[in-house]
Amino acid sequence: MARTVSALPRGVRVSDHVTLGVLTTTVPASLIDSVLADTERASVRQRSLPARLVVYYVMALALYGQASYGEVLRCLLEGVRWLCRGGDALALATKSSITKARRRLGVAPLAELYRRVARPLATPGLPGAFYRGHRLVSLDGTTLELPDTAEIDTRFGRPAASRGMSAYPQLRLVRRHENLPPGRHEERAPLRH
Repeated sequence: MARTVSALPRGVRVSDHVTLGVLTTTVPASLIDSVLADTERASVRQRSLPARLVVYYVMALALYGQASYGEVLRCLLEGVRWLCRGGDALALATKSSITKARRRLGVAPLAELYRRVARPLATPGLPGAFYRGHRLVSLDGTTLELPDTAEIDTRFGRPAASRGMSAYPQLRLVRRHENLPPGRHEERAPLRH
């Protein structure tokens, strides 16, 4: 089966640069460098994809979910060049370089960055942020297809589909978004269909 590469519209879009600008303003490079140092993931040698850039890249993947990994990296590098007001063209990395860079980075820096940055932005006086004295929260979720084994099928089951049951067992992940006091953890249990 032929695969077409998903891409963003051709040409430079100001919105791409604004998005990157908002990202770098919300999560400054100094904070990322601090997180990388604390999790011992800072780049030791000069690489085409340094750890700081890989952190921004992973965040940009969430912003451009409809585009391919290579296209997201291209937009990110164009944004970096635009923010630096020109300069040398940055070379794109190969797919294997991107994979190796993400593997080197790991999960720890992103989890720590989330812990430091994620917080409620609404103040108690903001209309619509509270109901009867309680902060409103949101839920976010996703569904993952799991390997088709008897053990997994028994544990997680298969959701209903238009023509019977789904082809694969599925796991639904749901997360409540709100800031919890230090030391208090949310219960994270998979939901059954």
